[in-house]
Amino acid sequence: MRVRRARHECSKSAVPATPLTLRCVRSGKMSAEEMIMRALTVVPRQAGSLEVSEVAEPVAKDGELLVDGIALGVCGTDREIAAGQYAWAPPGEHRLILGHESLGRVREAAPGSGFSPGDLVVGIVRRPDPVPCGACAHGEFDMCRNGRYTERGIKELHGYGSGRWTVEADYAVRLDPSMEDVGMLLEPTTVVAKAWDHIERIGRRAWFEPRRVLISGAGPIGLLAALLGVQRGLDVHVLDRVTSGPKPELVAALGATYHTGSIPEVAADAQPDIVIEATGVPRLVLDAMANNAAASVICLTGVSPTGRPVEVDAGSLNRGIVLQNDVVFGTVNANRAHYDQAVRALGLADHAWLAGMVTRRLPLERAYEAFGQGEEEVKVVIDLTS
Repeated sequence: MRVRRARHECSKSAVPATPLTLRCVRSGKMSAEEMIMRALTVVPRQAGSLEVSEVAEPVAKDGELLVDGIALGVCGTDREIAAGQYAWAPPGEHRLILGHESLGRVREAAPGSGFSPGDLVVGIVRRPDPVPCGACAHGEFDMCRNGRYTERGIKELHGYGSGRWTVEADYAVRLDPSMEDVGMLLEPTTVVAKAWDHIERIGRRAWFEPRRVLISGAGPIGLLAALLGVQRGLDVHVLDRVTSGPKPELVAALGATYHTGSIPEVAADAQPDIVIEATGVPRLVLDAMANNAAASVICLTGVSPTGRPVEVDAGSLNRGIVLQNDVVFGTVNANRAHYDQAVRALGLADHAWLAGMVTRRLPLERAYEAFGQGEEEVKVVIDLTS
């Protein structure tokens, strides 16, 4: 549609009291010839700046797809950005379009791009640094060595939280049309696909036939990690403090075991060969390192808050890790290979189970509600078509 001269107004009475206010405003300077759309935006490192803004629609450059946004998943990273903890706008811009758990439908695709109008797609989040470092030069931009990478919706690139977006064909991933209601789960699945990829690579340092995995945290990352563990034929144990709601049900539907005790209690019985820590809670991180089978692999996927000291016997912790040949490593983000692995994993999953992970869907004008999540909720999704 054409640029409207009058600003779209949001009823103040429709916005509940919340530290994350939602306002509809025009952002930036646009000519009369430009088209506009709605987008979920923030001022990086400014708490309370979350807005639905009117911004210019993107124009696809050579090698890019023009995509109609369908849905956007919201995760802890988005909530931290909305709280003003970090994020960087594109150079020369004041606001950042939020969102990295994307799902859209191709509107325009250049001949030879490998895509066609109507294709269901997800956009890869990270881009390699411009130097590039050795890892980025080899397509492993998730392992960037110099920190000059960029990320859609997080670091110096606009995200996918808008009615229309563009993406380079090389950074678009096609999904089966049947995934239209759950395709926004692909990006978080890539995170655990990478985790499992690295766990298995580390395991090959010696004889490795894992039987049991313990996952702390039954949020989206923990549940998807459990899904991939079940797909590998492992005895999967999931630990969370929630005792009701969809989390225990989703774990049971996988054929896995749900626990609400402590890691030491669960590990004493399960003796996990693999531990995936998906909460970032400092006490749980330390417990994950200290309670496992010999020669285990401990993968940390949760980002811990700072400024919360926890007393620990570092000598005892180190002694156990060394004498048992344990490995502890952290992981974040994913490269193209992990997106391909995640597509296969979701294709093997029960569709109804995946749909059960989406516990709430909101229209864009109520997006602020997605930034105050209850403990029993799993994945909140913003509908970009409404």
